[in-house]
Amino acid sequence: MNANSPEATPRPDQAAPGTADTAVPGRIVLLTTSHRVAPGLLSWPAWQALHAADQVLCADGAHPQLPYLREAGIAVDEASPTAQELLDACVGGRTVVVVATGEGEPALTDGLARLAGTGRVAMPELELLPASYDLPGARLLDLVQVMDRIRAECPWSSQQTHKGLAKYGIEEAYELVEAIEEGDRDELREELGDVLLQVVFHARIAEDDLESPFSVDDVAAGIVAKLIHRHPHVFGDETATTPEEVKAHWLRTKAVEKQRTSITEGIPLGQPGLALAAKLASRARTAHLDIPLPPVEGIGYELLALAVRAESEGVDPEAALRAAARAYRDAIREAEGRDRRP
Repeated sequence: MNANSPEATPRPDQAAPGTADTAVPGRIVLLTTSHRVAPGLLSWPAWQALHAADQVLCADGAHPQLPYLREAGIAVDEASPTAQELLDACVGGRTVVVVATGEGEPALTDGLARLAGTGRVAMPELELLPASYDLPGARLLDLVQVMDRIRAECPWSSQQTHKGLAKYGIEEAYELVEAIEEGDRDELREELGDVLLQVVFHARIAEDDLESPFSVDDVAAGIVAKLIHRHPHVFGDETATTPEEVKAHWLRTKAVEKQRTSITEGIPLGQPGLALAAKLASRARTAHLDIPLPPVEGIGYELLALAVRAESEGVDPEAALRAAARAYRDAIREAEGRDRRP
C-alpha cells in the first residue's frame, strides 16, 4: 500500500496507531458518596465507572471508601490535581474518576467552571455520579452522633438527668402546639426539631444508666414494633376503610397489650385540667359507659361539664380555650394601644 494513499492517511477524528489523540478531550467523573451509608456499598453505575476508568484519583488518603475500592482491584492514586491538570490527564479520550471528599471538591469544580467559561478550552465530558444515596431519615444519624459528642464533651449536657430535662420536654411540646395553631411552617419545622432533640437527649442519657441502659435504637425499635402491631390493616390481614375502623383496631390491640383493669389507666393526671377532663370523657364514651357527672356545684365542676360537652362535640377544649385566650390577648393589646394614643 502506498504511504500516500487515502487508506494510509489517518482521519482527523482517528489517532494514528500508538499515539494519543489530543483532540479528544475525554471524560471526568466526580464520584460522590454518603458517609451515612456503609463504605463499599456503591451503586452499580459507580462500580462500572470505577472499573472502566483510565485513572482514579482521591485527594484524601484516609477516605473510607479507598480500602474497599482497592480490595475490588481498583488502583487509586492519592492526588489533588488542579482543574488544568485534570484536563491534561483526560487528553486522548481518557476517563478520570475523582472520588470526592466530604467537602465535595469545591476548588476543583470551581476551577473547571472557570476554564469552561473562557470558551477557549476543549472541555471533557463532565459527569456528577452519586455512588451512594442518603435514605429517608439519614440525617437522624447525624443527630445521634452530634448528641453523643455533646453528651461526652459539654460540661452542662454531661450532667443532665431525665428529671432535670423533664420541664424542657413540656415547654417544647407547648411551643410545638403553638406553632401548629399559628400555622407558621418555619416555626413548626424548628419546634419539631426541638421536640426531636428531647427524645434523642433522653435516649443518650439512658445509655449511661448502669442498671437498665437503653439507646435511641431501642426506642425506635419499640415504637416500630408497636406501630406494626397496632396497624394490622396495613401490615396484617385485617381491613379498615374508615378512620373509625382504624381507631377500633388501635384500641383493641392496645387493650390486649396493656391488660388494664380500668379505662382510666394510662391517662396522665399531670396534664392540663381541660385536656384531662376531655380524655376521661373520651375513654368513657369509647367504652360505651354512660357515667353521669358528679352533682356538685362549683367552677371546677362547671369546667368539667364544659370539657365533657366539648369532647362529645369533637372539640378540643384546650385548643378552644387557647384560641379564645389569644383573642382576649389581642383585645388587651388593642386597648393598650388606644390608651397610649395622644
